[in-house]
Amino acid sequence: MAAIRLTSKRQATFPRALCEEMRLKPGDRLALDARVVDGERVWVLRPDRQEEPSWFGCLERYARGKSHDMESIRKSIAEARKRGDL
Repeated sequence: MAAIRLTSKRQATFPRALCEEMRLKPGDRLALDARVVDGERVWVLRPDRQEEPSWFGCLERYARGKSHDMESIRKSIAEARKRGDL
């Protein structure tokens, strides 16, 4: 179990693995929901992404680690045409 410690300014640092799993970036907002689980009050943290469309970021895993300059994009399109994907 991971733990989070608060500073004197009530700030917290989240473990890297948690941030990666939740796809959190600096400046992201978290929504807090109080719930009762097995008779105990707990808090649920979730990313607050209300203003983003539901499909926003769904292709991020395919783009990660790839170049996005125009030459690379044109090359990728040409390769897809050769394979018959387009």
